[in-house]
Amino acid sequence: MAFTAARRSPIDPSLTRLRVALTAFFALDGFIFAGWVVRIPAIKTQVGASASELGLALLGVSAGAVATMVLTGGLCRRFGSRTITVVTGVLMSLSIALPPLTHSALALGLVLLVFGAAYGGMNVAINSVAVDLVAALRRPVMSGFHAAYSLGGLLGAALGGLIAPHLSPTTHLLLLVPVGLLVAAVAGRTLLTQRIATPADARRDPGGDLDGDPETSRGTAAPAVRRTGLLVAVFGLIALCTAYGEGALAEWGPLHIQEDLGGGQGIAAAGYAAVALAMALGRLSGTALLERLGQTRALVLGGLTAAAGMLLGALAPSVWLALAGFAVTGLGLANLFPVAIARAGELAGPSGVAAASTLGYGGMLLGPPSIGFLADAFGLPTALTTVALLAATASAIAYAVRNARPGR
Repeated sequence: MAFTAARRSPIDPSLTRLRVALTAFFALDGFIFAGWVVRIPAIKTQVGASASELGLALLGVSAGAVATMVLTGGLCRRFGSRTITVVTGVLMSLSIALPPLTHSALALGLVLLVFGAAYGGMNVAINSVAVDLVAALRRPVMSGFHAAYSLGGLLGAALGGLIAPHLSPTTHLLLLVPVGLLVAAVAGRTLLTQRIATPADARRDPGGDLDGDPETSRGTAAPAVRRTGLLVAVFGLIALCTAYGEGALAEWGPLHIQEDLGGGQGIAAAGYAAVALAMALGRLSGTALLERLGQTRALVLGGLTAAAGMLLGALAPSVWLALAGFAVTGLGLANLFPVAIARAGELAGPSGVAAASTLGYGGMLLGPPSIGFLADAFGLPTALTTVALLAATASAIAYAVRNARPGR
């Protein structure tokens, strides 16, 4: 999409209000999810699960998310992406209280299905709204919204690290419920009352290549649809590789620090906080980075950076080197997922967002059990090196399709 010329245009105040409200929902998403993540070690002990049993239980988050994502594109078209955003925001805020109430791996997996369903639906809905808002603003600001997710995750992880030694998981996660409901109520009112006036020719740009250069190409409808679907799948694969890494760092990073490197609960929470901070910084600078480098270079360099960082984080012999490796990984992964989802949304609207998100969070579906079984067989440090492998794969895919266009 051609963003640069519109950068000097005055911004409609209603778009600014919408951007603030949507940013709050992205931050809420990260905040609630981080609250769950930092209490995984304590809940693992509470339910008495082994690494592989925990991996299967964590599969509930991903399975619930992916199952809901398949349906959410259609729900967004029928009821509106903003309505679904508010509804799933409320559901996610309520379901965060369920995991600490369980006392077996099976029960934990079942309640995580509910939490994952709300999480998956919310991610498709907020990204669908963001695609429309990016088109209206005419700037590549998708990374900024995902920066809010990372900042929310950082706040949730920092808060969890501070109170983990003093509050039980039940008390901690119950306290997140009113916070989430308040944010959903206040931001949701703005989201539902403001309208996005998007020009018809700006809303979709199916002729842009990976770097967003427009091209007008004519062809028969069926081949164009097939080519668009193929490109959506490609961006979904990039999202899959990225989500695998994000999920692994969130759900297994704290355990690696605590069990393999001897860090306490607070230091374990700092592992996810380091990732969230690095991803937030990377995404805050994402708009400028994408305008300067283009999407292909940003994706390739990001994937390679993440691969190098994860090798350090997984294999480092000390806590502080591992934290540094996690931070570098987060910096590399920062803009891969937002760019992939944004391009899928530009190509096919909410259906494109849903398809790419479903593939993307398939990485989270594969991640927890894969790393759990690999950890039992070879140790958690070795299992975490698969994150580096998939990050390098995302880099290779981005380079391979650098000249691909829906029209040819």
